[in-house]
Amino acid sequence: MSIAQLAGQPNAKRILQHALVSGKVSHAYLFSGPQGSGRLRMAMEFAKALFCTSGTGDACGECLECRKFEHGNQPDLHVVEPDGNSIKIGQIRDLQREMAYRNSGTDRKVYIMKRAETMTLQAANSLLKFLEEPTTPVVAILLTENGQAVLPTIRSRTQWVPFMPLAPHDMLQTLTEEGFAPNTARAAVHLASGLDACREILQQNGFAEMRNVVIQLGKDSLTRFTAAMLTAQQQIYKTELGEKPQLLLSMLFLWYRDFIHVQAGRQEAVVFIDQVEWLKKQAFSRPAEGWVRCMELTLEAGKRIRANVSPQLAFEQMLIRIQEG
Repeated sequence: MSIAQLAGQPNAKRILQHALVSGKVSHAYLFSGPQGSGRLRMAMEFAKALFCTSGTGDACGECLECRKFEHGNQPDLHVVEPDGNSIKIGQIRDLQREMAYRNSGTDRKVYIMKRAETMTLQAANSLLKFLEEPTTPVVAILLTENGQAVLPTIRSRTQWVPFMPLAPHDMLQTLTEEGFAPNTARAAVHLASGLDACREILQQNGFAEMRNVVIQLGKDSLTRFTAAMLTAQQQIYKTELGEKPQLLLSMLFLWYRDFIHVQAGRQEAVVFIDQVEWLKKQAFSRPAEGWVRCMELTLEAGKRIRANVSPQLAFEQMLIRIQEG
């Protein structure tokens, strides 16, 4: 993997690749953006490119330094993360001692600091002095969800690299590259905000089974009311899926929304892409307003459950009203 191969974040890529190609690498960077936007992964690929000896302006993945990095054997890379709720001055002093040691054959040392905004005032002041007077060639990469929460004197001594929330297709690309099944990943990116939240959903027991149940329930709710009630009874209320009604309803919302995408010819936006032929056959059985109504009914069922209505009762009443059209 290299910077160029990462999904999304064109502005961040442009800043970092320009630095690598021009040789004008800053002594410190501040990667600021929301959780799940890929800041850490970009930081790792940038660090690998800084160690790479190919001279191509990105990590080649083949030279000795790239191979060492990929196998976790790069001694000149250091990662700092909060000890408890904060990064403490002792951690900064330890980092300074590590950075003072002689390099192991590379041109520079690199450290990545997670959640830089959690530094105590003493730690931040100690880091500030280190940023101004490094004892060896060092590149610092500070990661934060909120750059404005980092001490202003530190912000002024770093190059700001902005990260935006990843678009669903960029998250889907990343998740499939990580080995998640494309169909379930496609659902997850529309149910969660950010890669971390998507991974959490995908790693839940029964998520793939929930998707299958939603497909069956979604089909039955339109054409076979009795079968829909039976599906809900046997595959939701009597199973562990019944413990996650809100997630199930959110996925059912996406099912009905897919009919609108099909009607509008936006097949690339369909979430249940493996069901697109069935969706095409049914899409025009109701006007767009009818599918919007189905979506509204799923949202209403979710609100009723949050108001302590029995999930089974809320589901059954939703199915009745969907069947009525």
